[in-house]
Amino acid sequence: MEKLAIVSGTLPLAEQDLFAKLERRRVAVDSWEIEILVADDFVFLPRHGFTDSVFAPPHLINHLGHFHLLFRMGVTQVIGVYSTGSLRDFLPPGTLVVPDDFICLYPMPTSVSDRPHHITPALDKGLRQDLIRAAEDVEISVRDGGVYWQTAGPRLETKSEIRMMAGVADLVGMTMASEAVLAEEFGMAFAAVCSIDNYAHGIGNEILEDAAIRSRARQSAAGIGRLITLCLERFRVRMRQADKA
Repeated sequence: MEKLAIVSGTLPLAEQDLFAKLERRRVAVDSWEIEILVADDFVFLPRHGFTDSVFAPPHLINHLGHFHLLFRMGVTQVIGVYSTGSLRDFLPPGTLVVPDDFICLYPMPTSVSDRPHHITPALDKGLRQDLIRAAEDVEISVRDGGVYWQTAGPRLETKSEIRMMAGVADLVGMTMASEAVLAEEFGMAFAAVCSIDNYAHGIGNEILEDAAIRSRARQSAAGIGRLITLCLERFRVRMRQADKA
């Protein structure tokens, strides 16, 4: 059976109704243990760990282990959910974005080891449109398109770094590009929805505080939960139709 996976971070999506009846499971992958919520056709993977577990900061996330596990479980589509900083005055905190490209200029995790395997990274057009249509149908405003710049973390960026990034990108975060590339290496369709939870360093007059960023992420979670719920319902309808065909 094909599965849809949601990979999320500090946004408290696991508190949404969608996840109330899922089974919490701890799975061993190599020397790692990864905690997930599962149903027959659905997987929720918190990339940093659950709030009552050990927290993995961005530079210590086992992205490769996560995608080995999703592949092993039969996941074919992945929706990533991200808390991001805005590089644009016209993209204020509270905005949701479905990006259409990304940048990462440092070494990333990869499944490629002893064989030639060059992919051309891209976000899946069909899955992106699923997210945009679902947002429209639950009456949530999302911005269609934007470039995500991935930094290494765990620190935030300097003002000079942000000025450089703002020349070509719209959002900054620490995880999406790694997950998008691994999804493509494993043959999974991948798209993302980004919650803008702060202006990046030097954009606007806002003082960056971790508590304020997390508070805004929490405010975005309910809307994203409704959007994801509809995407899952429609995924299940397509799978039932495929089974009957």
